[in-house]
Amino acid sequence: MSIAENRKAHFNYHLEERYEAGVVLEGWEIKAIREGQVQLTDGYVVIKNGELFLIGARINALRSASTHVHPEPDRTKKLLMHKAEIRRLIGKIEQKGYTLVPLNLHYKGGRVKAEIALAKGKANHDKRETEKKRDWEREKGRLMRTKVSSPARDRD
Repeated sequence: MSIAENRKAHFNYHLEERYEAGVVLEGWEIKAIREGQVQLTDGYVVIKNGELFLIGARINALRSASTHVHPEPDRTKKLLMHKAEIRRLIGKIEQKGYTLVPLNLHYKGGRVKAEIALAKGKANHDKRETEKKRDWEREKGRLMRTKVSSPARDRD
């Protein structure tokens, strides 16, 4: 079950490989996630000292948060993956132009997981091409609907 998606990632990057990672969260963050107070749009993943960290993902605290907890919406969250997978990612990120971007947060077995992707940034002309394809698919769908529905109108 998906919690939050980063739709801009598909537009801004060529996604090559996808991985799933556990997320280390605090109690107030889990409660806020259940209420849908998550935004991944500006998030990215960095590797420091052989560990993965999710930076820029925003989890807004609920108003009913405890008084002794001081929630920080933009807190850096640690991601959990096997060491061999992290080493493989380090090798690929060192190649020119690759980065790690979060695609979505979802539940798996009662736990919150993050789907991250190894991605390469798109140039502006690639983004325009993506928009043209999307617009053409939308127009094609409209044309097909009007062609299918028009013969029925002619019979009446």
